[in-house]
Amino acid sequence: MKIAILSRNKNLYSTARLVQAAQERGHECVVLDHLKCYVGMSKGKTTIHYNGQDVSDVDAIVPRIGASVTFYGTAIVRHFEMMGVFSANESQAINRSRDKLRSMQILARAGIGMPITGFARTANDVGDLIRMVGGTPLVIKLLEGTQGIGVVLAETKKAAESVIEAFYGLEVNILVQEFIKEAKGSDIRAFVVDGKIVGAMKRTAKEGEFRSNLHRGGSAQLIKLSREERQTALNAAKSLGLTVCGVDMLQSARGPLVMEVNSSPGLEGIEKATGKDIASKIIEHLEKRQQARGNKTKDKIGV
Repeated sequence: MKIAILSRNKNLYSTARLVQAAQERGHECVVLDHLKCYVGMSKGKTTIHYNGQDVSDVDAIVPRIGASVTFYGTAIVRHFEMMGVFSANESQAINRSRDKLRSMQILARAGIGMPITGFARTANDVGDLIRMVGGTPLVIKLLEGTQGIGVVLAETKKAAESVIEAFYGLEVNILVQEFIKEAKGSDIRAFVVDGKIVGAMKRTAKEGEFRSNLHRGGSAQLIKLSREERQTALNAAKSLGLTVCGVDMLQSARGPLVMEVNSSPGLEGIEKATGKDIASKIIEHLEKRQQARGNKTKDKIGV
């Protein structure tokens, strides 16, 4: 099988591990920078080129699409899909997960535990918005933020009003969320592949920080998920139509609360924390889909 990893940098840990896992299982594997791919369309024909060569002959792709290039990256994924190439995550599901507001709306509709979340575009009702999420302290998130960037903890009503109004003044979109005090600066990432939990870790923020992202100095350790945590992660992935994802959850007094579902989760933290070969699990999933090639995938989320 010929597998293409869509990644901006072949030297990144996650990309290199996927290539290694594919080659060790006997597959041909190439890394394509999705921003350097370009497409052609004519009546009844679609093609994808990269560095002057037609790369339409791949059997499967693993998208590693950065948040800042979601539009172009998912357009390339969609073009591969239109040519009958199987993708580890469908383009529609990636788009759905990248829109924080849309994903939270879908999770809420599916009855999945989540922090109380508010969204508004005017400063006229900031006080009511704050009350809606349970008052302060609260968390304010940029819709376009990643890896903890654009996430602010406001500990008082005055601070919350000032930050929210400042963001509105910059004409950016934000979410306002309940602060889960009992999480104590930690969260859980459950790694889902093909409807199964293949690894889980607990991430803890460094001292003086409330964001547990490993990129911000957080630490990670192996954790055994409870039955409720496992089911919540699987339900979250299914509700967004994602086959390969990291589900980030907070442990709260009312059960696991999903903060985000990441469609391009990093492999380094989860593999080092669990000691598991997560990359091979993703390649195994591609192999199963190749064997069942006649069964076309179709997005069924409907939103």
